[in-house]
Parts: sequence; C-alpha cells; structure tokens
Amino acid sequence: MIAANDVYPEDVAAALFTTTTDLDADFPARAAREMGWNDAPLMCGNEMAVPGSLDRCLRILLLINTEKRSDEIVHIYLKGAGVLRPDREYHPQG
Repeated sequence: MIAANDVYPEDVAAALFTTTTDLDADFPARAAREMGWNDAPLMCGNEMAVPGSLDRCLRILLLINTEKRSDEIVHIYLKGAGVLRPDREYHPQG
C-alpha cells in the first residue's frame, strides 16, 4: 500500500487496523509505529465474526494527505483477499 501509493510517514493522517479474531499475536499498529508512523493516530479492532467470512485477515483503512483522486489510489489485496471486493479490479501483491 505504501510503496504502491508513494505514501510517506508525514502523509499519514490516521490509520484504522482491523483483524479477524484468529490474529492475536500483536497489535498491527505496533508495526506501523516501527515504520515511522509516530505522529498519526492509530487504532486497532476486530472484524465481525461472520460465518463463512475470510479467516486470517488484516484490513487497513489508511487516511492520507494526497493530491490523488480516489480512482488513482492503488488498493492491495494479498493471498486471496480480492474476494472481499469482487465488484472491482484489484491489484494482487503476493
């Protein structure tokens, strides 16, 4: 997400991380702090446990300061997460 959209730590206004309940080893925000996102508010939470939903899933809502239009933002879906948005073209990365 960061490289694909040329995002720098000073561009990040805030980020919300959600995980499925099976991901519980650490807070995703900790990794963001280690990447230098020290001035932005970061929040973590859990996704709803809907039967049949994607397991082992981390979602990131990244609010950035940018000149790009919304249709110029590159959305990244890893390891089958593209099923979350079958209505749009997505950019698999791994």
